[in-house]
Amino acid sequence: MVKLEQEVERRRRLGPESAARKALIASSYRPARPEVYNLLQEAALAPEFLAAAEYSASSGADLKGLLQRLETVSEEKRIYRLPVFTAPFCQALLEELEHFEQSDMPKGRPNTMNNYGVLLHELGLDEPLVTPLRERFLQPLMALLYPDCGGGWLDSHRAFVVKYAPGQDRELGCHYDNAELTLNVSLGKAFTGGALYFGDLFQVPSTLAKPLEVEHVVGQGLLHRGGQLHGARPLGTGERWNLVVWLRASAVRNRLCPMCCRKPDLVDDEGFGDGFTREEPATVDVCALT
Repeated sequence: MVKLEQEVERRRRLGPESAARKALIASSYRPARPEVYNLLQEAALAPEFLAAAEYSASSGADLKGLLQRLETVSEEKRIYRLPVFTAPFCQALLEELEHFEQSDMPKGRPNTMNNYGVLLHELGLDEPLVTPLRERFLQPLMALLYPDCGGGWLDSHRAFVVKYAPGQDRELGCHYDNAELTLNVSLGKAFTGGALYFGDLFQVPSTLAKPLEVEHVVGQGLLHRGGQLHGARPLGTGERWNLVVWLRASAVRNRLCPMCCRKPDLVDDEGFGDGFTREEPATVDVCALT
């Protein structure tokens, strides 16, 4: 009981502590690559990603047409891949992230499993980069790929960059995300190992005896359901940086928490919080288990 109360208190402090770090960074940090803080421009996005998003938003677009514009990694598991950012933008973003990492600014952990990385909202990259990426480009894509998982109802996100390197995090255990859907983009640098592996949805009793392994491709993003069990194999050499965006749909999670599969009991939080709202859920099918 004591440990539970301590965890509840820790979680209650997360919002105010994160807001304090963000305020200090905004007032004191000097970026190395200020251009990455400008509003997201199409020039930063890969032509294949732009084409897929444009098609998805067009009249008469359907799943069959979209699948011709991206790679199906696994039809069974509904995992897809396509280029997201251009090489110059990946390089600029990486340089900025490394500059911030080396600064004396306070840094929050990306999540409970990763110790090294950056929370993008604290760095001030949510509004100019991640929100337009979600609203303008990912929303129409996800609406066609995952209509049963709230793909057409995405209204918040949690975005962070994770870093794997010798002497730091090298691998990631099997888990599922606090998200309806996930985008995972490889930013670089040069590395070996660290492949992602995927099992079934966490709600379906199964084993990971024969997981699907997927190698990273710099600049390309993997799209998958948040409830898909997955992890990362040990890094071999070099450094691996990935941008992860947990995409959330309150119309889905307001009915059923994706982590405990129960109706959520809400407390107020700052910003997007964990993606829940106090609004009545819209009519949307809950994500299928197959």
